[in-house]
Amino acid sequence: VQLQASGGGLVQAGGSLRLSCAASGRTSSRFVMGWFRQAPEKEREFVAAIKWSGGSTRYADSVKGRFTISRDNAKNTVYLQMNSLKPEDTAIYFCAADESIIMSSMAVEYQYAHWGQGTLVTVSS
Repeated sequence: VQLQASGGGLVQAGGSLRLSCAASGRTSSRFVMGWFRQAPEKEREFVAAIKWSGGSTRYADSVKGRFTISRDNAKNTVYLQMNSLKPEDTAIYFCAADESIIMSSMAVEYQYAHWGQGTLVTVSS
């Protein structure tokens, strides 16, 4: 499975960006697709995740109400719409995927075997 993340960039606080993650190769209808981020000198943290089948979602408390994860099954692509961005959202954003992750484990990094290369989001104050 190959994951290609894109859409990062520089935006002012309060602005919006949409990240994309295109999956190719041996994809599965049982996939859970997740977004994680890593800020400078911080550990990687969970942002949001979505089940490929059914579309159940989960969000980190820090992004609830501001970020929306969605998927386009026909394009094998997951999106992360980020609104009301804050300087503390500055990070490298990674997409990840694996099969059959249960809801309670969707925020757990080691549950995901497949990772994209990351895309940098910088929010200026």
